[in-house]
Amino acid sequence: MADGNVAADQLRLFIERIERLEEEKKGVADDVKDVYAEAKANGYDTKTMRAVVRLRKMEKHARDEADALLETYRNALGLH
Repeated sequence: MADGNVAADQLRLFIERIERLEEEKKGVADDVKDVYAEAKANGYDTKTMRAVVRLRKMEKHARDEADALLETYRNALGLH
């Protein structure tokens, strides 16, 4: 029966850690939202900023491939 209590205690600790991290994640997400709102208030286009952030996360070869594919699609649709 002691093993059951240890397992339950360990499970509770894992759950509590996850809950704390989820709360921290929410706080960070709120901070990011605030920065985008501040940028927008200063005249920046947040949709474009989000695209740049997404591109900066990518490795160069993946970004180059995405750029080439976008260019191919644009050309196919006559969006020069």
